[in-house]
Amino acid sequence: MCAFLDDQSGFRISVIIPARNEASNLPHVLTALPAGLHEVIVVDGHSTDDTIDVARRARLDVRIVQQTRYGKGNALACGFAVLTGDVAVALDADGSADPAEIPAFVAALAAGADFAKGTRFDKGGGSHDITRFRKIGNAGLSHLVNLLFGTCYTDLCYGYNALRTRVLPMLELPPVEAAGEPPGGMLWGDGFEIETLITVRAARAGVRITEVASTEKTRLHGSSNLRAIPDGIRVLRTIITEHRRLRRPHRAAADGPAGFDGELVGEPT
Repeated sequence: MCAFLDDQSGFRISVIIPARNEASNLPHVLTALPAGLHEVIVVDGHSTDDTIDVARRARLDVRIVQQTRYGKGNALACGFAVLTGDVAVALDADGSADPAEIPAFVAALAAGADFAKGTRFDKGGGSHDITRFRKIGNAGLSHLVNLLFGTCYTDLCYGYNALRTRVLPMLELPPVEAAGEPPGGMLWGDGFEIETLITVRAARAGVRITEVASTEKTRLHGSSNLRAIPDGIRVLRTIITEHRRLRRPHRAAADGPAGFDGELVGEPT
C-alpha cells in the first residue's frame, strides 16, 4: 500500500518516469508512489513491449508522453517540457529508486533548496546495485566536478533527484524538437550524461542545492541500458565541456542550448 505525501509546502509535485521496455517493473513502481501527487508522467522511449498499456492499467491518471529521440536525457527533457507542477521528481522505472523516499526530497525543497540531489554515498544512503567498477568511476568523476566547480557532491551519477520547476530554464537542456535527424538518433545530453549536465549546470546557476540520502535497490526485472565505459566517457566529456564554458562565459550563447557547439554524437541507449 502506498504512503501519503504529507506535503505542507503546497507544492504541486510532478513525477517524471523515463521508461523503455519496463512493462515488468512499472506496476511495482507506480503502485508504490505516495498519494497526493499532482501528476505522474511516464515518458515512453519507443518501447517494443506493452509498457504503455501496463502503465495505464497500473495507474488510471498516468500521463503518457512519447520521447522525441532516444536516451534517458531526452526522455527527461520531454517530461520536463509538459509537466504542470511546481516540483519535478525524476524517478527510474526499473524499481531501483524507492518511491517512499519522495517525501524526503520534497522536504529538502520545502526547507529552502532549489535542487535536491540524491546520494547513495552520504550518511543514510546506500546501493544494492552499483558495481565496484562503477562506484570507483563515480567517485573519481564526483571528485573532478568538486575540484573544477567548487562543489561538494558525494554522488555525481545518480538519477534520483528533485527540483523546483522554476530552475529548469537555467539548465538549458537539449531541445526536445531538433531540426533534422541526429546521427544515432541522439543529441549530446540525450544520454545518461543528463544527470551530470543537470548537476553541473545547477551549480553554475548558483541555485540552492542540498543532497538527500537515498538507498538504491537492485533492478527488479530485466537488464540496464547503462554501459559503464561509453557512458562514463560521455560524462567525462560533459564535465570538461561545461568547465570550458564556465571559463569562457562570453561564448555560452554561441554554444547553443546543449552546450556542445551543436555536436551530434552517440548511439541510442
